[in-house]
Amino acid sequence: MERFSRSNLIYFFLTFFLFSFLFFNSCFAENKVSIQKQGNQKCIFSNGTPNHDIGQFPIKGNPNRFRSQSLKYCFPSEPVKNNFSTNKAKTIGITVTGIPIRPGTADWYDASSPRKHSRDRSSGWNLEAITPNGNVFGIDHNNAHVDNRGLYHYHGMPSKLINFENKTLLGFAADGHEIHYIGTKVKSSWVIKTGERKSEPYGNFDGSYLQDYTFEEGSGSLDKCNGGNLNGQFVYFATEEFPFYPRCHWGNVSSDFSRRGG
Repeated sequence: MERFSRSNLIYFFLTFFLFSFLFFNSCFAENKVSIQKQGNQKCIFSNGTPNHDIGQFPIKGNPNRFRSQSLKYCFPSEPVKNNFSTNKAKTIGITVTGIPIRPGTADWYDASSPRKHSRDRSSGWNLEAITPNGNVFGIDHNNAHVDNRGLYHYHGMPSKLINFENKTLLGFAADGHEIHYIGTKVKSSWVIKTGERKSEPYGNFDGSYLQDYTFEEGSGSLDKCNGGNLNGQFVYFATEEFPFYPRCHWGNVSSDFSRRGG
């Protein structure tokens, strides 16, 4: 009986260490990305692993564990600019390093929830991931976190990607237009409303919710989708203030971006 138990114990530890080794390597593989032309589309393939260190997950506000993914996002290689904007994309873009960009959240204020937020939209107040009032969603030092599939994605501008060695291209939007970061050379035209919220959660408008902001044309240099011109070309911009990335698109959004995972 003792020999049998000892054999089982050895088998258990060998299995455990093998699983840990495979799990560790699948979670923390090196960044792998390729950009390919397919017909009239450009596609970014990646393993969902950034080319920089990430925060410690799980963490308070985020119980999920990072996992490498098999991602493919395709978008028009020759994007158009329509006369109207759309809000169809859940993932608004993809970086040149193959990491999804998702500035918004799927959580709404919910007084009945122990966390005071849930997927119930009835309150009308959609939580922001990056706010002046604490880290609700476990956002790491690169303004990113992981979802319930372990997919790492950016909500704001990642500090480790700000140094582009004189290159400003951050990635591509869901409609194919480029996304650039040029620091304070451009300014968002979204501002925090003045006054107080008229319904729960009440309190002053402070940027905790999407509805705390309003677009004031001319208050900044960018349009309502954080778009503008760069060297004679229409592009979107990443900004260090709200909305951080475009929250809408002027072009035709690829279906790859209409779901949260590519």
